[in-house]
Amino acid sequence: MSHLLHLDSSARSDSFTRRLGEAFAEAWLGGGGEVTHRDLAAEPLPPIREGWTRICDTLLREGITETDRYPEAVRTAQEQEAWAVVRPLLDELVAADVVLIGAPMYNFGIPAALKAWIDQVTFPKMVLAPRKFVVVAARGGAYGPGTPRAPFDHNGRYLLDFFRGHYAVEDGEVIAAELVNSLVDPALAGRLAQHRESAADALYRAQELGNKLVGYRIPRAG
Repeated sequence: MSHLLHLDSSARSDSFTRRLGEAFAEAWLGGGGEVTHRDLAAEPLPPIREGWTRICDTLLREGITETDRYPEAVRTAQEQEAWAVVRPLLDELVAADVVLIGAPMYNFGIPAALKAWIDQVTFPKMVLAPRKFVVVAARGGAYGPGTPRAPFDHNGRYLLDFFRGHYAVEDGEVIAAELVNSLVDPALAGRLAQHRESAADALYRAQELGNKLVGYRIPRAG
């Protein structure tokens, strides 16, 4: 059975990224797929510490690249403490066929809670292709291609670059609801219709992609 890893990182309990992620996950479940959900905002991960760096150094020095051999690099009490945090995160990531990430834009970037997850699972480069990565994003303004603020998109673009550069995943996809701040910022009130159109389109795309990817499975040994 195909498996979805669904990560939420919004500080809001009711947010556009959570709604988009739920739409995707519900479509996925309706097609018979399995879901592992982790709420990084509700249960934040600690930042990486020296024990993590020492494990990483050993993996590089000894040329250990297979994830099932990573425990060989865990030797000291400090490293065991770090590994206790990392191991379940890596297990969830490796077990997934599709990874769905809810990532609101905070200060042009991603939430600290999501960055902490990225840091924890970023050991020596792992090839996770052909797993598929989907980002559902929400932005206070307009940051899509061709907009004046497109160069400031260090949210979806950053995640796609990370997937490509670290995991060799070339076909990540970003689905974004734009101009969310038009709901609360008088200066953007004139763009409320654009926001509603963007949000409706993002919701439709999330549902459609969830339906499309149900049943997607990566080849596995054995």
